[in-house]
Amino acid sequence: MPHPMTEQALRESRSFGVRRIPALRPLGWLAMGWRDLMRCPLPGLLHGLALALFGAALVALAHDRFWLLAGAFSGFLLVAPILATGLYAVSRSLARGDKPSARTAFRAWTPRDGRLIVFGLLLAFAGTGWVMTSASLITGFAPGKVNTPTDFIKFVVLADQGWLFEAWLALGAMLAAPVFASSVVAIPLLLDREVGVLGAVFTSWRVVLEHPAPMALWAGLLLGLTGLGMATGLLGLIVIAPWLAHASWHAYRDLVDSRGLPERL
Repeated sequence: MPHPMTEQALRESRSFGVRRIPALRPLGWLAMGWRDLMRCPLPGLLHGLALALFGAALVALAHDRFWLLAGAFSGFLLVAPILATGLYAVSRSLARGDKPSARTAFRAWTPRDGRLIVFGLLLAFAGTGWVMTSASLITGFAPGKVNTPTDFIKFVVLADQGWLFEAWLALGAMLAAPVFASSVVAIPLLLDREVGVLGAVFTSWRVVLEHPAPMALWAGLLLGLTGLGMATGLLGLIVIAPWLAHASWHAYRDLVDSRGLPERL
């Protein structure tokens, strides 16, 4: 029998609608996200620069331990939705016709909303768990020390036993898929409306289950563009990270009809 809290969250999630979208609609989210970034570039570029600097610090601290960096950089994809909270606030402000600033983004980080804190902690646990799992898999089963990207290609991607890279990818996908499904619209929804964490998660799952093709395309775009940003020595993340954050806000607004919920001020 479902827990009363679960039943309440399910009723909450079903109290508003999920809109139908065409398969290629994610490309429109990218266009709208780029427009928001150009209209109010400073908060986004500051977020992107902070992420790039954090990545550079990771590289500096673990430059000769790629077994750790591989998990850390892929784990970034798990926690990225919560890191973009301030930029969701900027896009929300632009949609209202306001003139947002960097203060608009930073104000979203004030610890007055326990729901976002709870969700952020859950994503942090997921990211940490993946980093530890990835490091254990690589150090435990790679036939040689993986200290550099070349070592990773030699001993993991092209490993003689032929299963290590596949296992690494499969485990990553097993963790990333439910995290993506749970967060793809949940965090913008929590920022925008008064709804419980579990209700927001169930709504996110509804979106994914009802739109498998567009959401698969959206996941591929997020993964591909983030990978491109990392491949440019992290410099590309300065622009790509905020661009995707603003686009994610428009994904939420396109997919979720939340007009029946109280607006979060």
